[in-house]
Amino acid sequence: MSLTKARLPALLKISSEKNTISSLKKDNKRLNQKLLQLQALLEEKEAQLGLSKRSNGATNSSILSSGIGGENLHPSTSSEDMFPHATSHLGRIAQSEERDAAESAKFVSARVESSSRQDLYSASSLHPSSSGIDDTAQKFYGSHFDDTGREMLREEEFPEETFLGHTNPITRCRFSASGNNIASASVDGTVRIWTYDSLIPASRNATIYCGAEIMSLDWECKSDRLLLIGTADGGIKAWNVDAKRVVCDLSTTDAFPSVLDLKCSPVEPIFVSAASSRRLGSNSIDSLGYASLTVWNMKTWKVMTVLPLGEDPPAITSLCFNHNGKILAASATDGMIHMFDMSAGLQITGWPAHDSAISSLLFGPDETSIFSLGSDGKIFEWSLQNQGRVLWSKTSSWFSDSETTKYCRHEMALDANGRQLLVTSGSLRAPIYQVQGHSNGFRTLPHSAAITTVDWHPTLPIFLTGSADNSVRVTSIP
Repeated sequence: MSLTKARLPALLKISSEKNTISSLKKDNKRLNQKLLQLQALLEEKEAQLGLSKRSNGATNSSILSSGIGGENLHPSTSSEDMFPHATSHLGRIAQSEERDAAESAKFVSARVESSSRQDLYSASSLHPSSSGIDDTAQKFYGSHFDDTGREMLREEEFPEETFLGHTNPITRCRFSASGNNIASASVDGTVRIWTYDSLIPASRNATIYCGAEIMSLDWECKSDRLLLIGTADGGIKAWNVDAKRVVCDLSTTDAFPSVLDLKCSPVEPIFVSAASSRRLGSNSIDSLGYASLTVWNMKTWKVMTVLPLGEDPPAITSLCFNHNGKILAASATDGMIHMFDMSAGLQITGWPAHDSAISSLLFGPDETSIFSLGSDGKIFEWSLQNQGRVLWSKTSSWFSDSETTKYCRHEMALDANGRQLLVTSGSLRAPIYQVQGHSNGFRTLPHSAAITTVDWHPTLPIFLTGSADNSVRVTSIP
């Protein structure tokens, strides 16, 4: 009599799979921690080398305060509370992986916790003001003194999620209107939709294959239902996250194949596309050719109008609407900022803001100002009540690396309170500037390559960073 193999009970099978997943997560976490340690060791060697060079060749205090890889981040004397709306939600880190079996490409989500360690940059890299580090800054930095008596800064732990899956550098990543969903895009021609919170159903997770490099992303402002995708071959796709399908596939004219930016109106069912006559590639952002600004109806998916820009206008790189959608701001490669009245479809004003191409544009939180980021690393906050007046500015060499600028358009993002400005970086870390003296500046945790795209959660102190290392990270500030 032959013996048949007993079938493993379903409950035991589930338990076994959970144990396997738990073991894999622990292995992944350990490997990520090892990676961060190796990155920290590399930064330490670079910092030591930089300090050695400065000690041998420094001739003035400005050289000593330049820091490693970029501008000194000077805290102000203000000690305003940085994040008054933080909630207990911030401490939540996803405990389980959600997989969409219908998708052929799988996402791997792993929690990465950086060990609390001494920041390997000296005080010349992150330099407190003469008044010292305020109470808010102590939330983000611990301090001690080195052998020479100089105060050193270190970074505390940030709860963080790292998402893998793209096979090429990340070009754009965006929170949805609610902040519950994230869309990330890559040079590999894919867009991935996912959630970082285990308490939010992952039923909308998807991978969208576009067949060309993704240049721009924007979510519908009133809901998380529609995602607009712009590509380097003139394609504009509208993806319905509930139906998990492309509901509209548009094309720009052959003369303007590269869709550099897309923006949905916060009020009307319309969006605007900024397309250029050339692709961003071996040439710099200044060589994107001519511009076309097109207004589209999101109900009929037809062209409504083309906004006037004059004859042979320089490429438009970034768009932003004001709160009621009546004003559209656009930045150009010739350093100009243009303002349009959307009801009339006409340009109402404009001014030269930079000596170089502008790569990113944002309205301030109260819309009495607008921020512009130049490809030369200069950041300005312009008054809209007194046109041409600069309210605040920063100059940073973090992201002004010429090689990086050839292949990506640097961008910036404001937090929900309008106090913190996160900027992309040619370095492994990205700076977060405190606008107009609100508390202290600090930096993100490191990726293993340049940080190519950034975004803030619409309501919480949580930010996104996408990198040339093909990864996207969600970081919560405690």
